[in-house]
Amino acid sequence: MQQLIYFFRKYKHFLYFLFLEIIAVALIINNHSFHKSKFISSANTISGGLLHKISNINEYMNLKNENNLLLEENTLLKNKLENLYSLVDTVKINTIVDSLEFNQKYYYINGKITSNDYHTPYNFITINRGKSNNITTEMAVINSKGIIGITENVNSKYARVQSILNKNSKINVRFKNSHHFGTLIWDAKDYNTVQLIDIPRQAVYKIGDTIITGGKSTIFPEGIPVGTVKNVPEKISALNTLNIKLFNDMSNLGSIYIITNFHKTEIKKVEN
Repeated sequence: MQQLIYFFRKYKHFLYFLFLEIIAVALIINNHSFHKSKFISSANTISGGLLHKISNINEYMNLKNENNLLLEENTLLKNKLENLYSLVDTVKINTIVDSLEFNQKYYYINGKITSNDYHTPYNFITINRGKSNNITTEMAVINSKGIIGITENVNSKYARVQSILNKNSKINVRFKNSHHFGTLIWDAKDYNTVQLIDIPRQAVYKIGDTIITGGKSTIFPEGIPVGTVKNVPEKISALNTLNIKLFNDMSNLGSIYIITNFHKTEIKKVEN
């Protein structure tokens, strides 16, 4: 308090001058329309810029909530899309033979990755969804860019995912521009590159061709993006191995979708 009193005593003449200047400027603005309009215009510009900055800061602070809303919306849209696929499959001579919910094959559940390994030969990922979210083993895990892995161990709240960057991983894939299939594996060398083997001799491919999931298993739906062909061997052979550059950066993963196949049990019964 004493310092404040000392400050006013020391600068009282300057503060008095400043006070009179403010009064003078206010009188000029109030009594002259030109000055008043200029002041209002300048004030609006300054306040508008300030409000814009504050708005940008608020938007940045709310990015997490916005991302969660977008993830939930995308999950809803993916499930509606599966409903539409079911509708197409159930229409025969313009007659719907069953309800959409009954015939829906895949269902999407959103989640997030809490732990991600990518630097060992046998990598696993932890996600924040478990049995309480209807997650079981052998469910596909993807994101907006492509495949990530398969659920391998599940408890009530979390699940462990065998990453595609795991030497035990084997996933059925195919070329997007044809129906020639192969097997996706990983040689544990580069976390951005996986390998495609078991390619038919008659398959035609080139650098840049897109690889997608083949849909020949009960885990991954057909058509999930994987990556692009990096190399083409000089001699075509069934023993050829192609390097596939992943669409995903496996060192930078966040939001994910877990996919359940409603028909998995029935398909396995038939196969067994």
